[in-house]
Amino acid sequence: MREQQRGRSAERARRNREFEAFVAGAAGRLLHAATLLTAETRARNPYAQALLTAALAHTYAVWDRLRDEDPYDLARRDLAARFARTAWRHHGGQGGGVLAVLSPQERLVVVLRLYEGVAEEQVAALLGLSEARVRAVCARSVATLRAAARGAAEARGGAGAASRPDTGAAA
Repeated sequence: MREQQRGRSAERARRNREFEAFVAGAAGRLLHAATLLTAETRARNPYAQALLTAALAHTYAVWDRLRDEDPYDLARRDLAARFARTAWRHHGGQGGGVLAVLSPQERLVVVLRLYEGVAEEQVAALLGLSEARVRAVCARSVATLRAAARGAAEARGGAGAASRPDTGAAA
């Protein structure tokens, strides 16, 4: 009986070490993705932290059943699904983050496609959209972000070097 308890205790300790190592390596990137999704700032991102905590709790709960599945992919999918279910609360990005000009669906597509590098087919399947729709949302979102960046540069007082056309002349 005691050997079984020791065996379970050792297994639990191994599981905890593996999960802690995963969190140490992945939490920063996942938190950044969550912060981009919620359009909060890096300094003030309570909803992003709550999303990450819930996604990591779910990943821990199924840790022993993962087998060949990538825990990062599982946590990212869970984070995206949780955001998608509650995105109506965050329309308009009141947090002031860089993606605040985008709708929640646009932020989700941009973060998954461009920040996380998830394939169009996978994003389409995760969101229940066609691949063509994912492409269109991504293209429209990038155009919106570029226009917002141009507007911000012009508002700062003369567009600076970022908006000047390249003359091709070497300095």
